[in-house]
Amino acid sequence: MKKESRREAMALGYDSETDRAPQLLAKGKGIIADNIIEKAKENGVPVQEDTSLVEILSHLNVNDQIPEELYQVVAEVFAFIYRTDQEASK
Repeated sequence: MKKESRREAMALGYDSETDRAPQLLAKGKGIIADNIIEKAKENGVPVQEDTSLVEILSHLNVNDQIPEELYQVVAEVFAFIYRTDQEASK
């Protein structure tokens, strides 16, 4: 019997022109999480592993805005993505 993956994944997004705050764009466990990660990699979107943040975000629904108390930690994720993009363009 194959053991199902316990992996969880969340996708965040933010458009400063239309959004007041970042949003949870996708979330999933197991195969769905694997698909989210695979799509991110296929599209050149950096993937950051943070089990604590995934646990907190798992309580949100897809398309929910990130609560204000999580702005700092989510800003760190976006900073990671920015740095990764800058390094990749060198």
